[in-house]
Amino acid sequence: MEGIDYIVIIIYVLGIVGAGMVFAGKMKNSKDMFVAGGQSPWWVSGLSAFMTMFSAGTFVVWGGIAYKFGAVAIAINLCYGVSALLVGWLLAGVWRRAGVDSAAEFLRLRYGGSIVQFYTWFKGSLTLFSTGGAVYALSKIVTALMPLPAGHFLADPATGHLSVPFTSVALCVIVIVIAIAGGLWAVLVTDVLQFVILTVSVVFVVPLILIEVGGWGSFVAAAPEGFLSPVAADFSVWFLIGWMIVNFFVFAADWSFVQRWVCVPTAKDAKKAAYLIGVLYLVSPIFWMLPPLVYRVVNQNADTEQAYILACQYVLPAGMMGLMVAAMASATASMATTRLNVFAGAFTEAYQNLSSKKVSDKQIVTIGRAITLVLGLVVVGGALLIPKYGYTKFIVDINTLLYVPLFLPSVWGLFSRKIGLTAVWVTTIAGFVTAYLVKFALANGGFLTDVALLQPIVGWIAENSRIADMLGGIVTPFIILIVLELLEKHENPGWARTMKLRQDFHEMPVLQAYTLPGKMVAIALVAIGVLMTGLTLIDHKEAGVLIGLAIVLFVIAGILYAFLRKADRANNV
Repeated sequence: MEGIDYIVIIIYVLGIVGAGMVFAGKMKNSKDMFVAGGQSPWWVSGLSAFMTMFSAGTFVVWGGIAYKFGAVAIAINLCYGVSALLVGWLLAGVWRRAGVDSAAEFLRLRYGGSIVQFYTWFKGSLTLFSTGGAVYALSKIVTALMPLPAGHFLADPATGHLSVPFTSVALCVIVIVIAIAGGLWAVLVTDVLQFVILTVSVVFVVPLILIEVGGWGSFVAAAPEGFLSPVAADFSVWFLIGWMIVNFFVFAADWSFVQRWVCVPTAKDAKKAAYLIGVLYLVSPIFWMLPPLVYRVVNQNADTEQAYILACQYVLPAGMMGLMVAAMASATASMATTRLNVFAGAFTEAYQNLSSKKVSDKQIVTIGRAITLVLGLVVVGGALLIPKYGYTKFIVDINTLLYVPLFLPSVWGLFSRKIGLTAVWVTTIAGFVTAYLVKFALANGGFLTDVALLQPIVGWIAENSRIADMLGGIVTPFIILIVLELLEKHENPGWARTMKLRQDFHEMPVLQAYTLPGKMVAIALVAIGVLMTGLTLIDHKEAGVLIGLAIVLFVIAGILYAFLRKADRANNV
């Protein structure tokens, strides 16, 4: 990258931190900090949830698969869209009508405090630790573009580039500051902003790189055989079906997404937010994954984890490249701040439940910020330790093996009158044991691989490892819960508690639309457009691309401003 790119990155990061600071003084209580007062516009919540799935890991993992295997990366990401649409149809509105402020509150009412403690500690630690892996992935991307002079104190002696550990820690600090300062409002606003920037940047990359290779026809002719197939290698049709099921439960019960369903005013808004995610994921992967696909015919020997950023570097002018990197950083920061906010809220709620004295709203916000800082250190630990295990392997294993046993009982409890705490513990523990047997005991030289009677199973797992992981992680918890549901004859007391809360809850649609988040996004888009226009004075050769980007940003900001003016007029009626 060139000097102007670094300037753009610094300005962008300062802007994101500033957005968090704007909301710092607006948090008067824990509801403001962790659920945005239940007043988030549905489109803000939907875009934020969409970007919660994005991080540098998206570009490293799926971008790498796109570069190596082809269009199957698009198919995998389209699965998210189907999952989100199903959640919007079946569950998002149910969560809002449940009358809770968080998934943790529902679990405490439905099953009791012990399972909330387990979820808070286990899922919280696991999620935040894995978030550190996303920060590491971002560091890999950023440092690959930042060579330093020999002997520089921030350089990695092995590569001569900026140190990955140093970059990881620095990024974690920025994430913690944003989460502590602005709560969920800051997370929502930065999500929307970086959604626009990333989308516009990628839309520019696609035609530019296609022009470089001679157009779509030239790309297809030069691509490897089977490169445009929706399935490849271990990513079979069965894997795609399993991936849809796993991510259905992620959207349905992961605390980060439940937070998005309950922070909007009405159940209709929650459904609309989920539908927005689904539609975006049925369209955007076609554009998101094209740069590394096309780059395969440009450079067949690139590092797969760096293929995405190298494709962008290949065609983007100075300044715009810095904006792209800054947007990737923002995507990762968004995911990390979302997760920090969710689990800081859960830990803060646990503190309130355990505290023997009354705690004021101001004290709760202070405690929430302190907890956010401590949890941020877990993210730092993940950024430094996950590379030793392997980031891609870690993420795939966690998704396929553990998420359904963790999330299925939450969804089941929304509809079942009978299952209780014992069923949740049995399902979760059995799911984890099955995951261990499939992943370790029956594979890769595990202690059961030499048992004669198990040889057919061992051989099948060796040939179909990803399918085996999916079956172990999905089928086992389903079978257990179905059996326990059929065996149980009585209604669980937790069902009555949640039904009472649901009956007492009344939707209170917002009488005045809260337009500040949208105004901040519009102002930021105009500022970035002005910055890109200014860069034309430095880079005359790429002035057309930069002006084009600026015009698109100005148009989006203008449309958003018109929408907000209409909302303000409605507020004043």
